[in-house]
Amino acid sequence: MKKLLTISILLILGTVSCKKDFLTEKPISFLSSSNAFITYKDFTASMIDLYVLTRSEFYSSGESRPFDYLYGTDLVFDGEPSTDRHTNMIAAYNPTGNITKDHWSRLYKIVAESNTIIARMPASELTDAQKTLVEAHARFFRGLAYRTLTYLYGGVPLSLEEVSTPKTDYVRATKDECLAQVITDLTFAVTNLPAITAVRDGEISNVAASHLLAEVYLAAGKYQDAVDAATTVIGNANLTLMKTRFGSRSTVTPGDVYWDLFQQKNQNRSTYSNREGIWVVQFETDIIGGSVLSTTRDSSYMLERHHAPSVRDIFVNSAGTTTSVPTFLWPNNDYSGGRGIGWAVSTAYFMNDIWQSDFKNDIRNANNNFVRDYICNNRASDMYGKTISTSNPPKGITVPSRAFYAYQTKCTTPFDHPSNLIQDAATGLLKPAAGATFTDQYMFRLAETYLLRAEAYMRLNNLGNAAADINVVRARANASPVAAASVNIDYILDERMRELGVEEKRRLTLGRLGLLYDRVKKCNPYYKDMLPTYNLWPIPSSEIERNKDATLAQNPGY
Repeated sequence: MKKLLTISILLILGTVSCKKDFLTEKPISFLSSSNAFITYKDFTASMIDLYVLTRSEFYSSGESRPFDYLYGTDLVFDGEPSTDRHTNMIAAYNPTGNITKDHWSRLYKIVAESNTIIARMPASELTDAQKTLVEAHARFFRGLAYRTLTYLYGGVPLSLEEVSTPKTDYVRATKDECLAQVITDLTFAVTNLPAITAVRDGEISNVAASHLLAEVYLAAGKYQDAVDAATTVIGNANLTLMKTRFGSRSTVTPGDVYWDLFQQKNQNRSTYSNREGIWVVQFETDIIGGSVLSTTRDSSYMLERHHAPSVRDIFVNSAGTTTSVPTFLWPNNDYSGGRGIGWAVSTAYFMNDIWQSDFKNDIRNANNNFVRDYICNNRASDMYGKTISTSNPPKGITVPSRAFYAYQTKCTTPFDHPSNLIQDAATGLLKPAAGATFTDQYMFRLAETYLLRAEAYMRLNNLGNAAADINVVRARANASPVAAASVNIDYILDERMRELGVEEKRRLTLGRLGLLYDRVKKCNPYYKDMLPTYNLWPIPSSEIERNKDATLAQNPGY
């Protein structure tokens, strides 16, 4: 019986094994490169990823990289020496270092994903209208990435097709060729993206594309085109500078309309009818995909942590001598800067020099917007309730230094940190997880469009119109008007400092103009080793080495 059973089993196995497809998997569904771009839903997922990649590059990729756009400029210097930031220029601009390599990789990832989207459309199920909309998004983000690469590195390889096999023969296009391609992409986006009233908060629109196009026209020396593109934005009936108080904390004092622009939930059109934001990058606390967690700052935009001072390091008493009792209870939910650690220290030029003509009148320089006067908040200190000022610091405290300098409150949320980050409501003491900035971020704002058009008018030697545009911005700030004869590029860069400050990706502005060296030498004595070479970053050595079948030329001086 056992013998018959064994024979039967062997016969069955033998019969089954003869069928070659017995073990061949036949999945009901399978996602691969061949079927990932079929439906509009497929393409929407990739378009969303372009937003995620962009937010990561400019805001939330980690502790250091987003701030490469601020450090090493005329705005701030590095209060905590590190070879992974801009402690000195030689270390920062090392072709083998992380700074230049990481940004190159992230920006080309945006280019690659945009190219894939465009390449996969012909074989998809998209309607003609959907194809146009998808292509407009892909071209916008590709244009944004190449604009950034060009400002940072100069002419770079132009890759406009999907790359599906290893490629090791890239060559650099010229700067003019790169900018021409960006203009082509953005022009398509301007024509085919929806109106700003037809998009959700955080989505790009045709006016966002026009704003960026105006900037790129300036870089390309096409000044009348820049005027025209900026005028399209400024003349849009759905956009205007906010001139009266609004939003979630509009009754809070001290406060003003400039302060309101940066309070939580105030940046978007849908909430408090903010008509100044053109493109607002979205953050949402403790929501999947929101990029901000109240339990950790690691995935958040850490502007508060970088730009607010490290007042925990101040130990003075009312006699003006050093004491063992800290002057400030830190970190705190007040104007002392949250959980700031004083890495992005304001230059003296940013703190003081640019404000001299309207120090008391300009609301952008009011203490609620640019903190100089700090009220000591530690009850254990005999300084409790008293004010110490960056304008007249106590003996032994250097201004600016990591512990004490004037900073912009737009980097934090004073008196408005999330409740689950507050350790003690009575004292305002925050939990160690604080340090992130809990607000949506302006990528483009209408005030900047006015300043871009002013720059274009100045280049056309139309100083009257240039001054008029600048004065629209200054009037909202209660600042005195500038005379046409006083308008030059340095004045415009100073006005951008006053209006945009740490909100701006300052390195891109100075890189676009080729003035990084000039402005750092003039405004930031911290960087004594600054050289004209550093107007451009080096091409990463790893990219040059792997490109074995062609020469990927390095920038001069590296």
